[in-house]
Amino acid sequence: MANFIENSGGHFGQFGGCFAPELLQPVLKKVEQVFEDFKKSKPLQAEFDNLLQNFAGRTTPIYHAKNFGPNNGAQIWVKREDLLHGGAHKTNNVIGQAIIAREMGAKHLIAETGAGQHGIATAMAGAHFNMPVKVFMGAKDVVRQQVNVERMRLLGAEVISVETGSASLKDAINEAMRYWISHAEDTYYMFGTAAGPHPFPEMVARFQRIIGLEARAQILDQTGKLPDQVLACVGGGSNAIGIFQAFLEDKNTMLVGVEPAGNNIQHGLTIGRGVTGCLHGSISKVNCDANGQIEESHSISAGLDYPGVSPIHAYLDQLGDAEYVGVTDDEAMDSLLNFSRSEGIIPALESSHALAEAYKRALIMKPEDVLVVNLSGRGDKDLHTVFEYLETKQS
Repeated sequence: MANFIENSGGHFGQFGGCFAPELLQPVLKKVEQVFEDFKKSKPLQAEFDNLLQNFAGRTTPIYHAKNFGPNNGAQIWVKREDLLHGGAHKTNNVIGQAIIAREMGAKHLIAETGAGQHGIATAMAGAHFNMPVKVFMGAKDVVRQQVNVERMRLLGAEVISVETGSASLKDAINEAMRYWISHAEDTYYMFGTAAGPHPFPEMVARFQRIIGLEARAQILDQTGKLPDQVLACVGGGSNAIGIFQAFLEDKNTMLVGVEPAGNNIQHGLTIGRGVTGCLHGSISKVNCDANGQIEESHSISAGLDYPGVSPIHAYLDQLGDAEYVGVTDDEAMDSLLNFSRSEGIIPALESSHALAEAYKRALIMKPEDVLVVNLSGRGDKDLHTVFEYLETKQS
């Protein structure tokens, strides 16, 4: 089971595939071939591992959040991807894809971003590999993630504000793909999550699997047992599949993906309430109306504000190998505030969804039970949203 992603050929049951525009098919075939070469190349894999360690700052620690966890409830441990260079797990993926881009002979990099963390990671990789970067970002996210916009520009990236549609992550991806179609001969698209057309879901999952490999060894060393549950937030789903992979064969470990429910638990929930459809080049679960039109998504967290999900998560849900639940904006914000004030660590709003669900579960579990949460990013990027939320609540 643990190798089903790598052996998928881009298909995860009825999900996945490559349904990109015809003009992109040749470059996607080239990406796939270079990725296959990477998997067979010890020098390229050694370069990737070296950059993870000496550029990105791996290994990231695992930490027992004793103050945040409930009294007489389960232990909550967090995998500290917030400490990775750039402030989130996204750096793992861009290092790998930058190597692929270079091996393909690309001269320019483009990326989409919601919360800004993937944009920052791509800008860092572009600086390191000496490739100019354009980052497409929804206009709504440019406003609420202004700190990250400034960081991208400081790193030399051009940030392109996307005004169309909902002016969020979905629309940024649309614009990035349009640009790629016109510039495929010398430009590589650094897709940020484990979605999109083949080979991106498999590629992103592979580059993020280091999270789970480290976490599994660390929790065994720290507690002497495997976790009872592993939790991670799910928008597109890269941080979740990153940590889930190491536990797929451990049948006594429950895998829990936490989706954004926005203002109401009946909203959002791509896996929980979505239908099978095609979005951004692959078949997965999507949020759409009765006519099959993609519905605008909403989450207080920019990085989870996406109406689709990785086909890998859709497949895991179908198999029953992972459970997917929803957490509201209010629950996530309360968790961010509580974790910050009890642990001295400001988690990203994305990660706070998983922390909120972990706390609810820990309350009804035993003190010897262990929960591991992927703390996928740090929350300084969210300060504008946090204080705007607090002011609204007080008024």
